[in-house]
Amino acid sequence: MSTDTTTAREAAPAGRDAFFSAKEFLKVLRRRAWAVVFVASALAASAVGFGLLQTPVYEASITILVGQKSGEEGPRNLSGDVEGLQQLAQTVAEAVATRPIAEAAAQKLGLSEEYAQKTLLGNLRVEQRPGTMFVEVRYRDPDPQRAQRVANAVGEVFSERVSEVSPGANAITATVWEEAVAPETPVSPDPLLNGLVALALGLLLGLGLAFLLEYLDDSWESPEEVERVSGVPTFGVIPGFQVKTSEKKKGGG
Repeated sequence: MSTDTTTAREAAPAGRDAFFSAKEFLKVLRRRAWAVVFVASALAASAVGFGLLQTPVYEASITILVGQKSGEEGPRNLSGDVEGLQQLAQTVAEAVATRPIAEAAAQKLGLSEEYAQKTLLGNLRVEQRPGTMFVEVRYRDPDPQRAQRVANAVGEVFSERVSEVSPGANAITATVWEEAVAPETPVSPDPLLNGLVALALGLLLGLGLAFLLEYLDDSWESPEEVERVSGVPTFGVIPGFQVKTSEKKKGGG
């Protein structure tokens, strides 16, 4: 007998096992589909409902252009010095989200110092656009109008503070390039996205529950399953039956 024939015969049982494993997998899915659907739909509905109940949060942003004066000729373009440009813009960005700027902005808006320290700084985000002199100041708040006012106040206060601490011919400048506007749509929560993520997670958990229930279920569903588990062939199947009792006659004992 050739080696190829022997290899083919040895590979045949493995192929049959893989086929029957896939077949059993599909049977489990059909039998326990309710578990998968229940878990997935429950998690998705809960996530969407929770998102709809949350308070929407709005984000407003103001853009600041950072530059440096060169003599009396106005702002100098630092595009030729990429490393210096990035370092300067990054330093400015880090200086925005500080307590003195937050307190000055809160005072300008008539807000308390406690609000500046606990709320304003916590909801303030500053980032530099890579490779540019632009710095974006973002502020999040449940009130879109207040988000706009705070973002603009922080940008204006910072621009004024830079002019105060960096005078002279080669002074650093921070100019408000684009003021913040009141956002129309919230940035969070996103019920649809939360629902999709929860649906995917629910499908995985539902599959796990389905196979756990299948593993704990020791009943036999078919003669083929009996043969597979016991290794003994079946010769017949006794159908289920119920014993029917005759109706008692009226007045009988």
